[in-house]
Amino acid sequence: MFLGKYNQKIDSVVGQWEKNQFMDRMLHNDYTLWKENPKEITNRLGWLRSPEVMLNSLDEINSFVTEIRAAGFKQALLLGMGGSSLAPEVYARSFGVKKGFLDLAILDSTDPGAVLARERQMDLKKTLFIVATKSGGTVETFSFMKYFYNRMCAVVGVENAGTHFMAITDGGSGLESAAKELRFRKIFLNDPDIGGRYSALSCFGLIPAALVGINLKIMLSRAGKMMQNSFTGKDSSSLQLGAAMGVLAEQGIDKLTLIISPRIASFGAWIEQLVAESTGKEGRGILPVDGEEWFSPELYSSDRLFIHIRLEGEENYDQQVGSLIDAGRPVIQIHLKNPEDLGAEIYRWEVATAAAGAHLGINPFDQPDVESAKVLARQMVASFQQTGLLPQLVPDFIHQDLKIYAGRQVDNFPDLMKNFFASARTVESGSTTRSYVALQVYLKPSPEIESALQGLRNRINLKYYLATTLGYGPRFLHSTGQLHKGDAGNGLFLQFLAEMPEDLPIPTEAGRTDSAISFGILKNSQLLGDRQALLNAGRHVITIDLGNDILAGIQTVREVI
Repeated sequence: MFLGKYNQKIDSVVGQWEKNQFMDRMLHNDYTLWKENPKEITNRLGWLRSPEVMLNSLDEINSFVTEIRAAGFKQALLLGMGGSSLAPEVYARSFGVKKGFLDLAILDSTDPGAVLARERQMDLKKTLFIVATKSGGTVETFSFMKYFYNRMCAVVGVENAGTHFMAITDGGSGLESAAKELRFRKIFLNDPDIGGRYSALSCFGLIPAALVGINLKIMLSRAGKMMQNSFTGKDSSSLQLGAAMGVLAEQGIDKLTLIISPRIASFGAWIEQLVAESTGKEGRGILPVDGEEWFSPELYSSDRLFIHIRLEGEENYDQQVGSLIDAGRPVIQIHLKNPEDLGAEIYRWEVATAAAGAHLGINPFDQPDVESAKVLARQMVASFQQTGLLPQLVPDFIHQDLKIYAGRQVDNFPDLMKNFFASARTVESGSTTRSYVALQVYLKPSPEIESALQGLRNRINLKYYLATTLGYGPRFLHSTGQLHKGDAGNGLFLQFLAEMPEDLPIPTEAGRTDSAISFGILKNSQLLGDRQALLNAGRHVITIDLGNDILAGIQTVREVI
C-alpha cells in the first residue's frame, strides 16, 4: 500500500479491529459490528463459510456437469441480474472455455435487440439455460426464462423443453416452484443466508464456473486459505483493504479507481457491484470507477484511491501505476499469480467491503434504495397494462436530432450542459467530496457504442476533472443503482435512450403465447422508474433521446460538452 499520511490511521483502525476480535465476531454473526438491529445482517453472513461449505457440494456439481456434457450440450446461457450474473461473467471471461465444456454467455439486458442477439448466437438444441435468482422473482430473470422456455417448446417440443433448463435459487422461492412445474433438468438450492452480491463462491458463481471447466477444488482451496489466514490473523490484508477504503472515503477520497490486468478486467464490474451496493447508503458511499481510460497523474482529481490488481505476466499498467506512486497518489497494489487466485481475491474483497461498512457505520448487506426504482417501474408497467401507454415525457427542447428531457426551462443545449456541470460539488467549492458523472445507457451494447461512450467519458474527465462511470440499463440498477440514490447526492446523471428497431413480447406465463408487455416496454419502464426515483431523491438528471443515429448523437453530446 502506498497511502502516505493515511497509513497511520489505517493501521490504527486495523489494530483496533484485531483487538476487538472483528473477524471472530463476524464469523459468529455479531450484528453489533454494524448496527444495533440484526435485520438483514445475521441472515446475510453465510458467505463467510462458503469456501469450506461448497467443498461438500463438489461431487453433486461435478456429476451434473458430466451429465450435461454427456447429453450433448455445447453452450450455456445464464439468465440473471447483478450478483447472479457478474461472478459467472468474471469466470467465463477470465478462464475461457476448457475443451469439451460449455461456452457460457450472460444475458442481463432487457433490450430486445440484446435478447435477440443472444438467441441468434445460440444453437438452441445444444444450449443449457441457467436461470439464476436468489429471490426467485426477479422480473428480468423471469422474463428471460419465459421467453426462452417458449422458444425451446417450439424447437424441441413441450415435453423436452424443461430438460434444457436448470435453476439456482433459494429454497421456497417462486423460481423453485416454477422449475418443478416446468420440469427443469436440475434445481440447485443455495444457502439462503447469502446475499446476491456476496454469492460468487456459492452455487450462483461456482456452478456456471464448473460448466466452463474451471477446477473448483483449486479455486475453493485458495479461497479457503484466505479464509483461514484471515480468521487466524496470519493475513490481515482484507482488513487493511477495508480500513483503507473506509478511512480514505471519510477524507473525501471516495472514488475507488480500478486498474486491472486485461485478462481479468471483468473482475472490475464484480467489484463495482459489491462495493457500490454495499456502501452507498445513509448519505455515504464509495464509488468504484471501472473501465476508465488511463490519464497522467495530474489529470486526476484529488478524490481518487487507485487499486491496481495485477495478474502475473501482464505488465500493461506497471509504468502508469508507477507514475501514480511517484506523484504521491494513494495506490494499493494486489498481485495474483494466476486466475485461480480469483477465489481468494473474491473472499478478500467481500471481507474488506464488510469491514469498510463497519467503519462507515452502515449495514453493507441491505439495499434500501433499490426498491424505490422497482416500485416506480412496476407502476409504469401497470399503467401500460391498463391504458396501453407508458407515461410520456415531453422534451424540453430539441437540439439537432436529439430530444432533451431536462425537467426545466432552458434556452439551448450548450447552456444546459454548462449549468449541469456547474452544479458539480468540488472541494474548491467547499464540498467535502467531489461529484461524479454517471452515464446511464439504455441501449443495446456494441463495441462501436462502447467506444463512443468512452470518448464521452474522456471528454468529461479532461474538462471537468470528474470521475465517470458507465452502466447499461437495467444491468446497473442491480449494481450502482443503490449508491446513486443512497449516497450524499454526489452524482450527476446523463441518461441515454434511442428507438428500438426490434421488440419482443414477454409471455404472460411460460408455455403460454399471450403477452401483456414486451421487452421494450419493460426496459422503458425501468428507465422511467429509475429516472423518477433519482429525481425524487433530489438528483440532477438529464435524459437524452439520441434519435436514429446513436453514434452521431453521442458525438453531438461530446461536442457540446
